[in-house]
Amino acid sequence: MSEVLIAIIAIVCLVSYKGFNDPVFFDKYKFNVGAIQRGQKYRIFTSAFLHGDLSHLVFNLLTLYFFAPVVIAYFGSLGFLIVYFISLVCGSLLSLKIHEKQPYYSAIGASGAITGILYAAILLNPDAQLGLFFVIPVPAYVFGIGYLLYSIYGMKQQNDLIGHTAHFGGAIGGLLSVLILDYRVLIVHYQMVLLLLIPIVILYVMISKGKI
Repeated sequence: MSEVLIAIIAIVCLVSYKGFNDPVFFDKYKFNVGAIQRGQKYRIFTSAFLHGDLSHLVFNLLTLYFFAPVVIAYFGSLGFLIVYFISLVCGSLLSLKIHEKQPYYSAIGASGAITGILYAAILLNPDAQLGLFFVIPVPAYVFGIGYLLYSIYGMKQQNDLIGHTAHFGGAIGGLLSVLILDYRVLIVHYQMVLLLLIPIVILYVMISKGKI
């Protein structure tokens, strides 16, 4: 496993563990629209290292573990970090934009960054599969699209602290990162790009119609 990937996983685990046991720390560094609008910009980054509970943390890190090696193998460790952090920032910025009139809106989780890694990995290896529940083989692109469609439901419900909106920003960040690092991938796999854009277009339409 790449040393960079190990470092990211270790930092996320340590910060999340601290947040599990320290409510003051958790509240200080989580994503909160009102606090960011008042100038606490650091929350755009720090919130991506916090998680709501152990299951949230494990799911995100397992997704990262399975898909990060594809990105690292193609772009190298530096390229992986570029995809990760562009996706992280895009996830937070989209959340800030969509919820700008909701100062109480809060969220945490690395899933914006990890969704970007997922989307980049699918573009780099469109035939990839993963084992759902470690048993059922599922095409990676089906998992990616389904994950974002479920995120729309999570955005409508807003009954947890998971950054569902950030998943979409992260996905957009993943596409942008691949465009920046090697635009030829988008040209060669344009059909997959169109498939992956489906949930993003659905979200845009729903927001335009006031459904979210």
